Amino acid sequence: MIVLDEPPGLRLSDLIAAVGAPLPVSADPDLVLRGGASLETAEPWHLAYMDSPRYAASLSGTRAGACIVSDRFADMVPSRTVAVVVRDPHTAYAKLLSRLHPDLMRPQLHLSEAALPETGTRACRFIHSSARIGTGVALDPTVVIGEGVVIGPGTTVGAYAVLGPDVTIGPDCSIGAGVTIVRCDVGSRTIIHPGARIGQDGFGFAMSANGHLKIPQLRRVMIGNDVEIGANTTVDRGSGRDTSIGHGTKIDNLVQIAHNVRVGRHCVIVAQVGIAGSTVLEDFVVVGGQSAIAGHLRLGRGASLAAASKLMDDVPAGARWGGMPAKPIRTWFREQTTLKKLAQRSADRRAVEWSAAAGPDVDA
Repeated sequence: MIVLDEPPGLRLSDLIAAVGAPLPVSADPDLVLRGGASLETAEPWHLAYMDSPRYAASLSGTRAGACIVSDRFADMVPSRTVAVVVRDPHTAYAKLLSRLHPDLMRPQLHLSEAALPETGTRACRFIHSSARIGTGVALDPTVVIGEGVVIGPGTTVGAYAVLGPDVTIGPDCSIGAGVTIVRCDVGSRTIIHPGARIGQDGFGFAMSANGHLKIPQLRRVMIGNDVEIGANTTVDRGSGRDTSIGHGTKIDNLVQIAHNVRVGRHCVIVAQVGIAGSTVLEDFVVVGGQSAIAGHLRLGRGASLAAASKLMDDVPAGARWGGMPAKPIRTWFREQTTLKKLAQRSADRRAVEWSAAAGPDVDA
């Protein structure tokens, strides 16, 4: 078992200054907080947060040293806990956690060179002579680096990862264990979690009664800066145009992105989503988990799709859609409510008919 070192901790005054919150008069500015925790499990050296009334009971009983809350919940914070009042507690908590736990901002745990034996394991890599490796790059054992690969400074590559020919990885990226990347350019500070497959053939065939002829997938995958791609997610390279993922987009585990798809900036795609070929997601689109999106569609800027939706039409900018097939969310809700009422009326009618058929009760 690997035991992580205890975080060194940060002073309360420094944390509060980082999110622009006022320091309460009664608070000790030198209080040292050593990590984040939930309201229920927090100890006096922990930082917690609360932003929903459903956790009111947990807030009143928390033992956290400090708790980030909005103004509406500030009076509910127990006296033993410092109330850090901000407009958006969740965002502030995320920002402070990155300071309290900088070691966890790169989610893959890489092997230490110092811990490796002098012979054998260190040499258990393949790095093509034409590859260019930046300063401070960490390569775990069993990594394979192909011809013409470029890896920027400060990037880490996990065990059993394979970077195929002509792959470019920007600086300060984290490539997880078992990842395969081919025909792809990756920007700066991007995280690709273990098992992801990037740049393989798109699913393209000319189908006929005599069999299915494979269509060469000629293009690449282009991934922007500050992107995060979840474990076992797949991103196919393009055929007629590059498959692209814009700056700041976050993709969960087990997502399938087909060839020629264009994902804009700062989109959020939740687990088990499938996006068919040549569909476009403009900036700030959100797709709920287990949704399926047909090919050659466009989701406008800021659009959102509810979980488990099946989308067959374009979605206008800023619109909220859901259902199967997906439609404007209000329309979907009205349909579901109408169906529920009809089902209840049918059940009530059957109950009345059964009671009439049974006749009046007869006393024994």
